[in-house]
Amino acid sequence: MNPNSEHKNLHPIDVLLVEDNPDHVELILKVLQENNILNEVHVVSDGEEALEFLYQRGKYMEAPRPGLILLDVRLPKVDGIEVLRRIKADPALKSIPVVVLTTSIGEREMMESYNLGANSYIIKPVGFEKFAKVIKDLKLYWLVVNSLPMKPMS
Repeated sequence: MNPNSEHKNLHPIDVLLVEDNPDHVELILKVLQENNILNEVHVVSDGEEALEFLYQRGKYMEAPRPGLILLDVRLPKVDGIEVLRRIKADPALKSIPVVVLTTSIGEREMMESYNLGANSYIIKPVGFEKFAKVIKDLKLYWLVVNSLPMKPMS
């Protein structure tokens, strides 16, 4: 028996992917599927839609609380930094781990993301194989190795 098994989630968590690039969405979903991820991945394409999902408004009234958020920085309507700011300022959402995924290598965006409470900052590689490996490694750590909270802290 695995000594860490009592600490692992017994049920797969829901993942919220906030990404406006359809090619990146397709690649991320493909890599997760090829690696037998049983987690439900919900995809939204802009920051406004991400906030609607998280606050269960509009068409997302029945949206589940994600256990992990994969957040692009450069998003239409509401940018990723503002989405991150709102998540980490809200007591009901701030315990959800947020992994920032971006093509930006800007030090300012990275520092701001970490200062706001991002749990990880990953720069998307340009090549298909490298990008696929990053997503596979991300999945391995955040969804297999790491323990995630199931409910918000009261």
